[in-house]
Amino acid sequence: MKANNRKLDLKSGRVELSHGSGGRAMAKLVGELFHAAFANAELLKGNDQAAFSVEAGRMVMSTDGYVVTPLFFPGGNIGDLAVNGTVNDVAMAGATPLWLSAAFVIEEGLPLADLKAIVDAMAEAARTAGVAIVTGDTKVVERGKADGVFITTTGVGVVPDGLALSADRARPGDVVILSGTIGDHGIAVMSKRENLSFETAIVSDSMALNGLVAAMVAAGGDAIRVMRDPTRGGLAATLNELAESSRVGIVVEEEAIPIRAEVAAACELLGLDPLYVANEGKLVAIVAPDKAEAVLAAMQADSAGRDAAIVGRVVEDDHHFVQMTTAFGGGRMVDWLSGDQLPRIC
Repeated sequence: MKANNRKLDLKSGRVELSHGSGGRAMAKLVGELFHAAFANAELLKGNDQAAFSVEAGRMVMSTDGYVVTPLFFPGGNIGDLAVNGTVNDVAMAGATPLWLSAAFVIEEGLPLADLKAIVDAMAEAARTAGVAIVTGDTKVVERGKADGVFITTTGVGVVPDGLALSADRARPGDVVILSGTIGDHGIAVMSKRENLSFETAIVSDSMALNGLVAAMVAAGGDAIRVMRDPTRGGLAATLNELAESSRVGIVVEEEAIPIRAEVAAACELLGLDPLYVANEGKLVAIVAPDKAEAVLAAMQADSAGRDAAIVGRVVEDDHHFVQMTTAFGGGRMVDWLSGDQLPRIC
């Protein structure tokens, strides 16, 4: 039988079950799409694993699955989200992210043009973050079993000697710093999902934060107690996690929390509390008070942290509550979510 040497039809073709069979069709998909986009010396060896040299310092590894719907939303898609999210999880340890793996579960019938757009976005996000996608896996499942595509990424990085960020290190008197506006990603996804339109475009804040983290570490070093990216559950869930882990209380100021007017208006329209809305390009840092201003200045000098602000402080509290001083001078509890405001945001 004559071999089929035709290239993939990346304009009008669709993913077929044969693209996950381990045969010629799968080799074409991997070679013409994934290898072409992610090309680097380790990946192109064609092994089922990647071998790399280990730098001095402690290694950090994080893995996450991405199942966002819709796949494409204002400001990004599931591809760059998968890279940025895992890069940020590694960076929150103060680490320099170096390598990524990517595993795809693709639904039969997905347009190859959509898959290419997702893969190209991943490649661009990886280049921007300075990481290499060095190994991965591809599976194809029947129609109706994957909502287009699911992506799992794993990241590896290195933490400098002497730096040990941890969720249990916050102390009373420490300062809470937020790197920018909240709610952008969650509202961008929701607006696309519900076919909502606003006078001003709301776009996802999805971006890699490793450059910002490096600037913060250079300015604050070990005075940075912990960093977290407030993704699912938003700022509220993140602060509650940190308060519980460090066995302290946290008080934030409503007026100090940056939020775009259009995002606040959309949250009001949708009946959502922006404190609980997901973010994909922001971080929360708890910093010792003597270095807080230096860290804040370093953040504001970076494009990823230009809207950074001190939003609260750590206090003694045996109940480990998170509380907010409102714009009217009152107070409110910022408790854990009992459910999920926005399912399938990341």
